[in-house]
Amino acid sequence: MIRAIKGTRDILPPSTRVWNHVESVARRVMESYHYGEIRTPIFEETALFARGVGEETDIVSKEMYTFADRDETSITLRPENTASVIRAYIEHRLDQLPGLQKLYYIGPMFRRERPQKGRYRQFSQIGAEVIGSESPAVDAEVIEMVIEILSQSGLEGFHLVINSVGCKECRPKFLATLRERLQDLKGQLCQDCQRRSETNPLRVLDCKVPSDQPIIETLPSILDHLCEACSRHFAAVRTFLDDRGITYEVRPRLVRGLDYYTRTTFEVVHGALGAQNSVLGGGRYDGLAEALGSKVHSPGIGFSIGEDRLVMSVEEAHPKLRSETLDLFVAPMGDAALRHVTVLARELRREGISVEIAFEGKLKRAMETANKLNARYTLIVGDNEIAAGTYALKEMASGEQHPVTREQISERLYAGKH
Repeated sequence: MIRAIKGTRDILPPSTRVWNHVESVARRVMESYHYGEIRTPIFEETALFARGVGEETDIVSKEMYTFADRDETSITLRPENTASVIRAYIEHRLDQLPGLQKLYYIGPMFRRERPQKGRYRQFSQIGAEVIGSESPAVDAEVIEMVIEILSQSGLEGFHLVINSVGCKECRPKFLATLRERLQDLKGQLCQDCQRRSETNPLRVLDCKVPSDQPIIETLPSILDHLCEACSRHFAAVRTFLDDRGITYEVRPRLVRGLDYYTRTTFEVVHGALGAQNSVLGGGRYDGLAEALGSKVHSPGIGFSIGEDRLVMSVEEAHPKLRSETLDLFVAPMGDAALRHVTVLARELRREGISVEIAFEGKLKRAMETANKLNARYTLIVGDNEIAAGTYALKEMASGEQHPVTREQISERLYAGKH
């Protein structure tokens, strides 16, 4: 038997109901903030991610799915989508359009990581990007929108953490200080952090290995090395969040794993997810567009929600979202009744009523199926009912059965539904 590839999975009903719920909430919230949807290809030239994400990041160096196309072009399945969105922004000259460019996406990403709770090799992200402003007010509005998506999706007990990782003026000085300090300590760190201390020292601060944490706590804080402009920017972001009553924790060790981030970074964590407890991450990337070839300074900020993790947490908190209620199960008695109810079912479905038909089997078996499908009502239709113009409608919860006309079917089902 052929099975799904390791790190991938099939998402089946009723779980897909929760996925649809989360995605519909995200679309509704983001469109209320005037974001438009962008759909980029799931594969791009490898150079896009090497330049945009950073060749020394774990994503590029260890996790990407990369292959040679027939013309020997190096192609990569997208491991994240910000670089693709900025590529599209540059290619289609979106900088020529009025106002900020506010774009959102929902779709699959691919990284060859070790599968664990809520983490897969094909995973889904809900994300957004705002391009065209350095204002800290924009940062705060993006974080506000994220909180709305999570809250309206049904996530509870989450925690917002924020930091600033400086800019091209002050971060290199901090990295030099950090790298110097790591020279004395790297022998005490895990193998990954020993490598990172040379290639990408900022990522050492984000290490999750428990034995490394006491050492990491002794490392310099980037907040002590911010330039005046970055300090003012971060203070303004916090003020805008305070104005909204959004609670947060400033965490100086919070960094992002991708090279293009500057200034504001943020994460939302949730205890139900275990060690890998981040639901989403985001931040500002003021130099990414120029790094990818833009002739126009196009500062931006964005985020990506790990949809797999969000759905899992919402599902655990609200198991009723998984329950699928069928409005009406129809049990035709005979061939003539079957022809009759197929037309009737189409009319009811056009009215927004969910209908399932018992295409074969006797009445007893039909009623058993209706119960298993959690149907609210069962409609029994035979030759006599068709001739009389009335049907037998049974309410499954109470067991009560009533004769109803065609019009009364809709009235009764709508009354119970709303």
